[in-house]
Amino acid sequence: MNPPAIRIDNLVKRYAAPKGAKGADAEGKLALKGVSFDVPEGSIFGLLGPNGAGKSTLINILAGLVNKTSGCAEIWGFDIDAQRRNASRAIGIVPQEIVFDPFFTPYEVLENQGGFYGIPASERRSEALLEAVRLSDKRNAYARTLSGGMKRRLLVAKAMVHSPPILVLDEPTAGVDVELRRQLWELVTQLNREGVTVVLTTHYLEEAEELCDEIAIINHGELIAKKPTRELIDMAREKIVAVTVASDLATAPSHEAFHKVELTGDRGVEVTYDKDSLSAGQVLAILQEKGLTIEDVTTREADLEDVFVQLTGTGA
Repeated sequence: MNPPAIRIDNLVKRYAAPKGAKGADAEGKLALKGVSFDVPEGSIFGLLGPNGAGKSTLINILAGLVNKTSGCAEIWGFDIDAQRRNASRAIGIVPQEIVFDPFFTPYEVLENQGGFYGIPASERRSEALLEAVRLSDKRNAYARTLSGGMKRRLLVAKAMVHSPPILVLDEPTAGVDVELRRQLWELVTQLNREGVTVVLTTHYLEEAEELCDEIAIINHGELIAKKPTRELIDMAREKIVAVTVASDLATAPSHEAFHKVELTGDRGVEVTYDKDSLSAGQVLAILQEKGLTIEDVTTREADLEDVFVQLTGTGA
């Protein structure tokens, strides 16, 4: 069994308190509270959590931008403190913010980044990377003239200049339209097929559900779940039955076994129930006992958003 691509063990980060802070504030903000998990090699791994949960702090520690307070982290087997140089070369970070000189061309952006990593000019892959992210035709355009989606793809190419085995994407599709989001994920999926381990944070839970092999959820600086995506979704106990009835409904039918009942239009009703206690057939039987004539039925299984809300108490 291969060692993990990333290993995080009891990682703690406490930010210093503002000068003059008193009481509880004098201790500073505890952003990570002993987080531990492994990222399997070759996977697409999701890191989810509400705003302020600690995701960005964790990524910035891996990137070398924030110093941890205690604990250990390894990237591709290299300790981020004792072997910082090797750890940095094993990871590429695609940040939320678009960061490169707007007066450089895409080719120059990649060449400069290669120089920062000490890659000899004869060994740089700038042309191949531009082709991979479909920016060859923009090779000599100023970066400031690129569209939002093109800039995002250029950031991915920039992060891959030194051929890292691990790619971390922090909210990579935030603010881009559906088509550009699809293009970005085609690119990321292709990189993963070529052997790159991908770690992503995203607020698009449907996206994480579709792409990620495994997901960790952080809330208030603590790891609250880490499971294969399908197992995580199976944690949701609720299911929804939506029915259309033969006549208008003045009030929603109630029953002690129903978690929630909502009217959807004049003749529609959605019943949320615990799938461990009831079946869809039993729900329909209860509705019929209440005198409702059912004309149409659909059911919806739980998805990642249901689990996320259940675990964190908040929407994405």
